[in-house]
This record gives sequence, C-alpha cells and structure tokens, in this order.
Amino acid sequence: MTAYNSEAPVLDTYHAIVSAYCDFLIVAIHTILYERNIYPETSFLKARKYNYPVRQSRHPKVCEWVKDAVAAVEAEMLKCTVAATSLIIHAPPPTSRPLERYVFSTSAFPRISPSETLIPFNHTDPTRSNPAAVEKCFNPPPTSDLPEQFRATFARLSTSLARLKPLPEDCSFTLAIELRDEEGVEPPMGHLQGWIAAEPGLQRVRGEKGKEREEGSRRGKDLGGVRTTPVRSLEAGAFKMEVWVEEGRGKFQADVEEAGGDEMEDKNEV
Repeated sequence: MTAYNSEAPVLDTYHAIVSAYCDFLIVAIHTILYERNIYPETSFLKARKYNYPVRQSRHPKVCEWVKDAVAAVEAEMLKCTVAATSLIIHAPPPTSRPLERYVFSTSAFPRISPSETLIPFNHTDPTRSNPAAVEKCFNPPPTSDLPEQFRATFARLSTSLARLKPLPEDCSFTLAIELRDEEGVEPPMGHLQGWIAAEPGLQRVRGEKGKEREEGSRRGKDLGGVRTTPVRSLEAGAFKMEVWVEEGRGKFQADVEEAGGDEMEDKNEV
C-alpha cells in the first residue's frame, strides 16, 4: 500500500498555504478519476493520505500529467491571481461537452504581493490599513486541524460522487483555473506558456472598469451547471476553501433527447 507524506503543514506563510492546497489537489484529482471510473478500477493503488484511505493511479503518464498540471496551478497561485481551480470532465468525441465540473474555490485566500509569499503572516506590514485584523485572520491554526478537515472533505466527496449519475465511457478531463477579476491580473497565455483559453461556455466575462454587467452576461452557459452539489467549506487560519460539484446540461441532454423521442413516438401512435 502506498503512503503519501502525511505531515501536518504549518500555515505561517502564503507559500505554505499554496503548498498545502496543491498537495490536497493532487489527491483530490486522483480520487475523482477513480470514483468517476475515468480509468479502470484495477489501474489504481490503495494509498493513505492525511491518515485516510484514498486511491492513486498507478499509470506513470497519468501521475505525470496530474503532477505537472498541479505544478502549473501552483506557479499561478504564487502570483496571487487565482480565484478557483476546477477539474472538468468532458463527454467523448464528437461532442466533448462538459459533463461535470469539480470546483475548488480559493477566492478567500489572502491577497498579498507575490514578493511576500515567503514572509510569515505574523510579520505583516504595520502600515497596512488594519494590521490587527490581518494578524487575527492569518493566525496559524494547530497543525492537526487542516488534515482533519481534508479527511472530512474526502469522505464527503466520495459520498457525493457515489450519488451522481454514471458517466459514459471514454470521457476526457482537463484542469482549469479562474483568475481573480481584478485590475492588473492577466491570463497566463502566450509564448512558452502551458495554458490555453477555455472554451467560451466555461469562461466568465471579466468586468470592465467603471461598468456594471448583468449577472447573466458574466457567466458562460456551462458555468454553474444544471445541478450543483456542495461538498464542504474548509477554514484553518488563512486557509479558506470551498468545494462543490457542478453537473452540466450536456450530462442530461441525452436523457432529454431520448425522452423527447419517446414522446414523439407516442404521439405518432395516437
């Protein structure tokens, strides 16, 4: 049985928070791939993380992809520009419609300068508007608290996934980040960048300075899904995250079309 490193992190810097998050994200991705049968059950090993039984893919290419993808997420998070990370499962070709979206929202993570990611929170700049509030918010919790919350999150995630409608065979998946809607935050695309723009249906229209947009126009048609299942909210000092699952309209489209076809056949018989 494989054993992940289960040391409880000390959340005294922004870098430590991001590291703990990415460590959790790797295990979460493997868990979702296993629970949703993206790969055969026999291709996963039994493992333990945070003193909780989990699954890990044994295929080197899958492990390498997950590791590299999360490393790319970590690099962007250290720029303090990421509001959420999502694992998106797509239908097989030719439609490749988004079926499920697993969202890990980190919008409540501290907003600090990228140059301060290694500075302990108890050494915050006293010239800030409210240093006392910053100190209280970022006060590191007991080191055992976050692993306990991670265990509870994985337990809740497995229970929630077991209730979802089965996915078709040959689905694909990808990892996406959603950037903070703030001035100066630019997408990490261009020469030598590993990111590409998501399809329009999975994009959120960023607000323009001095203008207000209607809520409906700010969201891609596949964001939010048809059904949303909350998983858990976590809070340990400055580490604040929400996890939920969105089931897209493409997942139910086949049932709707099939029901519509049956109804048409009944009408024709009459």
